[in-house]
Amino acid sequence: MENLQIPDTVARFIDIVNAHDENGFLDAFAPAGTVDDWGREFTGREAIKTWSDTEFIGADGILTPEEVSTAGDRVTVIGDWRSTHANGRSSFAFDLVGDRIAKMTIREG
Repeated sequence: MENLQIPDTVARFIDIVNAHDENGFLDAFAPAGTVDDWGREFTGREAIKTWSDTEFIGADGILTPEEVSTAGDRVTVIGDWRSTHANGRSSFAFDLVGDRIAKMTIREG
């Protein structure tokens, strides 16, 4: 990650995810934050936690960033995702509001 110019909020988030820090992960989202996982949307802390328990933090996920781009308040990180749930090159688009994530959209990288 050190060679990529990843904005601080997203870089911290990736570190939290890779450390499997559930509370840090949930705290990174705005109160009405949303995860859009290939069209399935989970809004709010409890819904995101339920999804994450089996598909993200609970699946011991590790994201290795390979590319990053920024357009306004949207940061897109493309990288290798490895977990006990799913694996492969994925795109994570983060819509930011201040230092929190308003929406994280996951698609094929």
